[in-house]
Amino acid sequence: MRIEVRGRNVEVTDELEDAIHKRFKRVGRQVSELATLEIELSEERNPRVADSQIAEATLHLKRTTIRAHEASPEMLHSIHKIAEDVRRQVKKNRELRRGRERTRRVLGGLRDGTA
Repeated sequence: MRIEVRGRNVEVTDELEDAIHKRFKRVGRQVSELATLEIELSEERNPRVADSQIAEATLHLKRTTIRAHEASPEMLHSIHKIAEDVRRQVKKNRELRRGRERTRRVLGGLRDGTA
């Protein structure tokens, strides 16, 4: 999985990049090597906004696109939350695809008369 990190009003430090790679390593094992993960980190500069650190993730897969958006007072916490959201959505997507494949195999066998 290829990971692209961009910062808007935020400098993307090595610490943030390491945290992102660490958090998304688990997701990377579940998706294709051709998948692309785009992460955009931004900061809301309004002092009245408590959850000013925003992280957005877009995962481009072969058949679908998965998106997550989280905001919190700390950037590392936002990264952790979007990693969990993306992991949950990838798991759900894989289960749906596997269910469809199983159903197609069973129905194909019924049509052929081999079941």
